[in-house]
Amino acid sequence: MRGFVGFTKRNLLIYFKDFQTVVFSMLTSIIVFLLYMFFIKDSYVNAVEESLDGLESFVQSGDTDMFANILLLVGVLGSALITVPFNCLSTIVKDKEQRIDYDICATPLKRWQIVLSYFTAATLSAFIMTSAILTVALIILTSKGDTYIGMQQLPMAYGLILAGSVSATAFFMIVVLFFKSTSASGSFFGILSATSGFVIGAYIPVSQFSSEIRTLCNAFPASHITILFRNVLLSGVLEHIDTGLQGRDGGQFLKGIKEFLTFKADMFGKTIDYPSTIIYITGFTFLSICVMIIMYANTYKRK
Repeated sequence: MRGFVGFTKRNLLIYFKDFQTVVFSMLTSIIVFLLYMFFIKDSYVNAVEESLDGLESFVQSGDTDMFANILLLVGVLGSALITVPFNCLSTIVKDKEQRIDYDICATPLKRWQIVLSYFTAATLSAFIMTSAILTVALIILTSKGDTYIGMQQLPMAYGLILAGSVSATAFFMIVVLFFKSTSASGSFFGILSATSGFVIGAYIPVSQFSSEIRTLCNAFPASHITILFRNVLLSGVLEHIDTGLQGRDGGQFLKGIKEFLTFKADMFGKTIDYPSTIIYITGFTFLSICVMIIMYANTYKRK
C-alpha cells in the first residue's frame, strides 16, 4: 500500500510541478472562455431574448446574463474534465519513451497497482483542477448576482466533477497506452483540444447536429457529464425566468431552451432519461477500468 501511495504521489508531483503542462491542460477551457466572451455569449443572450417573443419585460436582464455566464461555466468544466486527465496521463508516455517503465515494473508493485496509481493520480489532478475552477467561478458569479444555485446543487456539482474525472481518466488511460512517444501523444492532444468543445456542446449545442453525429458525441461519458452539469447548474436560473413569465408562454420557453441546449442525451434517435445516463456512465467507466488493467498487464508481463 505504501508503494502504491508513493507512486501515486510521484505522478501527481510530476503534473503539478510542470507549469507548462498545467497551463496546456487547461488550453481548451481557455479557448472556450475566450470564445464565449468575444463571440458566443451575445448570441446566446440574443437567442434567449428572441425566444421570449415579446415577454422580455417580465424577465430581468441580469437573469439572461447569469444564464449565459453559467452556460460558459458548464462548457469550461466539461472541457477541463477532458484535457486535464489526458495531460496528466502523458506521464505514462514519458516513462515509456525514457524507458523508466522497465524500472517501475522491476519494483515490488504489481501491474494492477502501477496502472491504478497512474489512474488515481490523473483522477485526483482532474478533480482538484476542475473543482478549483468551479469554486472560483461560483464566487465570481455570486458577486455579480443571484446564481439560483442552491446548497442542494453544490454537492451534486462536485459529485459530477468526481464522476467526470473517473470516467474520462479511465477512457484516456486506454488511449495513452497505445502511444510510444510524446510527439504522438502531443499530436493527439491537439486534435482532442480542437474537437472536445464540439463533442460536449461547448461551442455549438449538440442538438444542432444530425442524429448520427449526436449519437457519436453522446457515446462519450464526457458529453453525458456535461449534460448533467447543465441540469444541475442551469435549472435554477431557467426556472426563475420561467416563474417570472407566469405561464404567459404556455411553458414553451423552458421546454424550447432545454431541447436546444440538450438537457437530455439522445442516442440512435431515442432520448435517454437521467437514470439511464447514470447507468451508462457507470458501466462505461467500469468497463474502461477493466480494459486498462488488462492492457497494462499484457503489455508488461512478468518474465
